[in-house]
Amino acid sequence: MRKNILHLDLDTFFVSCERLIDRRLQNRPLLVGGTSDRGVVAACSYETRSFGVYSGMSMKVAKRLCPEAIVIRGDSSIYTKYSHIVTEIVREKVPVFEKASVDEFYADLSGMDKFYGCYKYASELRQRIIKESGLPISFGLSVNKIVSKVATGEAKPNNQLKIDSGFEKSFLAPLSIKKIPSVGEKTYQTLRNLGIDKVGVVQQMPLEMMISALGANGRTIWNRANGIDDPPLIPFHERKSISTERTFSRDTIDMAILKTTIFAMAESLAFQLRRGNKLAGTISVKIRYSDFSTYNKQIKIPYTSADHIIIPKVLELFEKLYQRRLLIRLIGVKISDIVSGNYQINLFDDTVEMINLYDAMDNIRGRYGELSIMRASSMGAKTIGRFQNPFNGEPPTLLAHRKQ
Repeated sequence: MRKNILHLDLDTFFVSCERLIDRRLQNRPLLVGGTSDRGVVAACSYETRSFGVYSGMSMKVAKRLCPEAIVIRGDSSIYTKYSHIVTEIVREKVPVFEKASVDEFYADLSGMDKFYGCYKYASELRQRIIKESGLPISFGLSVNKIVSKVATGEAKPNNQLKIDSGFEKSFLAPLSIKKIPSVGEKTYQTLRNLGIDKVGVVQQMPLEMMISALGANGRTIWNRANGIDDPPLIPFHERKSISTERTFSRDTIDMAILKTTIFAMAESLAFQLRRGNKLAGTISVKIRYSDFSTYNKQIKIPYTSADHIIIPKVLELFEKLYQRRLLIRLIGVKISDIVSGNYQINLFDDTVEMINLYDAMDNIRGRYGELSIMRASSMGAKTIGRFQNPFNGEPPTLLAHRKQ
């Protein structure tokens, strides 16, 4: 049976949410992110892109390039709310789907042509999302995820595109090689130095030449350029979670030890999220007292993977939960409602320096181990290394468990 894979992507998601709240922002150049000159652009409207503005750029540079742009400090809670609205619509209409990020979805419509028509069904789903959420959304439909994702990019803004089976190569050939997923700036420069600018050039090259130039990534790019790469669709489970807990060798009421331990747990889980390119929308804390009575408390948060957001929430939950003033036998931290996504959604308060600091710390951990660098607050009671790492060195994409 021929596959029919749908890719849905909410157009300029943060910008669209802001325009939904304030109609005066329609058709005006808009920057969402940190509002100070040291902040970072989390999202930008199409009107600003002709000036050379792009997501991740310094806000100071973006305002210089497009001085007439309106700058808005982002609100993660708003974007999380609308992401959930769209997710519920997709969940109702599609039995199996993948939530690739807060604003991006894949769905397998294979077999529907026999009864209804995949393109018609996808069109009606898109119109329902637009009607019920008020947000613009685009889709691409083809035989695999890669071609569908590229098709969505070509359909934007607020449109749809179907690539018929057998026409994948001819669709991809005239496009810039930058349009192929996994071709970042460095890879693009390498390919340009080889005289490659269009996907069609890669299609004509021997696979061995691409592997020689780019290693294993050369094979991936060659397959995708030829429209034959077919990564699996990963079904979305709302309650997917990762957790860690610590049972003390001796029951304790020492607040310094308790807070330092729970701080270190939260820091570790946040790093594991970033390493796996994940965001979490729920945090919970567990306490087991010396009499074995166990209590849990959880809170919904805007999707995040940032230490400075997760750690204070964990400590806040612990202080609200710890009311009995008995000796504690065990404490635990769990983060759930996990989706794919990057740190971009947290850039509304951050500066370039903070983002660079996160990158530097994570690079050190990736190279020398998770405990090679940590905050002083994690070391106060020498608890680092005495609680079990829930991932055992593996990214959460492999070892995240699902609560049924």
